[in-house]
Amino acid sequence: MHDLILLPGLASDVTIWRDQLPVLATRHRVHVSDVHFRFDTLPQMAAALLAEHPGRPVLVGTSMGGMLAMEAARQAPQRVRGLALLGTTARPDTPELIRLRSEAIVLFEQGRMDEVLRANLPFAFHAGGEGRSELIATYLEFVRRAGAQALIRQNRAVMARTDQRPHLPGLRCPTLVVCGQSDLLTPPECSKEIAAAVPGARLELLAECGHLLTLEQPGRVNALLLEWLDALPAD
Repeated sequence: MHDLILLPGLASDVTIWRDQLPVLATRHRVHVSDVHFRFDTLPQMAAALLAEHPGRPVLVGTSMGGMLAMEAARQAPQRVRGLALLGTTARPDTPELIRLRSEAIVLFEQGRMDEVLRANLPFAFHAGGEGRSELIATYLEFVRRAGAQALIRQNRAVMARTDQRPHLPGLRCPTLVVCGQSDLLTPPECSKEIAAAVPGARLELLAECGHLLTLEQPGRVNALLLEWLDALPAD
């Protein structure tokens, strides 16, 4: 049994892990973090995460949660038993991405959140995915629940993040990297880059799957996580 901390993505809450929690909790001690809602920068979030969870937890992060997991491992590599990085990237934002996020922040401030969310729906899920209407409704519900101010703060935190790639070769904890083959936000080359840089990392690409892989391919994600966790050494 391991201590797992699940790290949601930008504007995501426990809902993003709805299909993983009941499965993982049968074998492990599981906590879903909310530090991304309580702090303004990824370094602050990571420091709080480490302070609030003593010992050597396994960090499982999706999207922005994966960025947070890598930052925590950079700050305290000896504290992290394992990393599972789902649909994420170690790269900093490009100038183009910063421009797009900045434009979205202006719209959030103008009360036009739904306009931005609906424009970005094609980037969330695989185009031909089964049950896409329900997934879209779930996604819109939890992002609306987070609200515009959380979207603004978390986008700013993501824009300000540092390049994690120089730190990846120094990681020594077991690392699982998973990405949807149809992920348009953090494309497979981002996950391939992480897996190539971290010694001994395992890479898995999910067919017919977009960015929100924990919702879109829950069975496959659960199977990969359980198999990987079973192989992790105990202290």
